[in-house]
Amino acid sequence: MNKDERYTEIDLAALLKAFWRHIWLILAAIAVLGGMAFAYARFLITPMYTASALMYVNNNSLSVGSTKVSLSYSDLTADTYVVILNARTTLNEVIRTSGVDYTYKEMQRMVSAGAVNSTEVVQIDVTMPDPQEAERVANTITKVLPGRIADIIDGSSARVVDTAVAPSGKASPSYTRYTALGMLLGLVLSCGFITVRELFDDRVQDEDYLLQRYADIPVLAVIPDLNQTKHGS
Repeated sequence: MNKDERYTEIDLAALLKAFWRHIWLILAAIAVLGGMAFAYARFLITPMYTASALMYVNNNSLSVGSTKVSLSYSDLTADTYVVILNARTTLNEVIRTSGVDYTYKEMQRMVSAGAVNSTEVVQIDVTMPDPQEAERVANTITKVLPGRIADIIDGSSARVVDTAVAPSGKASPSYTRYTALGMLLGLVLSCGFITVRELFDDRVQDEDYLLQRYADIPVLAVIPDLNQTKHGS
C-alpha cells in the first residue's frame, strides 16, 4: 500500500513537470479556444433583450351558487396566472394586438412570468431580438391579461404596477461567460492531451525513472550525456 502511494506521488509530480514543460501548449489552447468562444458569441449568436412589466393580482371572492367563498393569494398562486398567460388563446391575442410576426410556440418561449418574492406582484419578462418589440409585447400583455383573468377566475383582478420600457442592454449572450467557458475548455483539453501523452510514453527518461519503475533491478551503468559534457568543458 505504501509502495503504491509512493508511486502515485511520483507520477503526479512527473505530470506537473510535464504540464510545466508544455506550458506554451496550455496557454495557446486557452487563448485560441477563448478567442473562438468570444467570436462565436459575438458574431454567431443573436443578441436578446428582455423587457419586464409588473402586475398586481388581487383575489377577492368566488361565487359558488348562492355562496361566496373568500380567496387568499395562497389559494390561487402565481402559477395559476402563469398558466393563463401561457395559454394559446392569451398569447394569440397578444400577438394579434401587438402586431408582431411570431407563432404561438415562438411567443411561448419568449415570455416568462413569476411571483416577486412570494408576493401578489407578478413579474412578466419578454425576451426578444428587438428591444422595442420586447417592450411592446410586454405592455400588450399587461392590457390583455387582466381581461383574461377576470373572464376565467371570478372575483380576481389584475392591475399594472410598472409598465415595461425598452431595455438598453442585452440580456444574452454574455461575452465574458462564453470566453471563460472557452478558456476553461482549452485548459481541460490541453491538460488532458498532455496527461494521455505522458501515460502512454514508455520511453526511458533518466536514471531516476529506472530506479522508480524497476526498483528490484540494479542499474549497472549510466551513459553520460556527451553534449552536456562538451558544454561543461
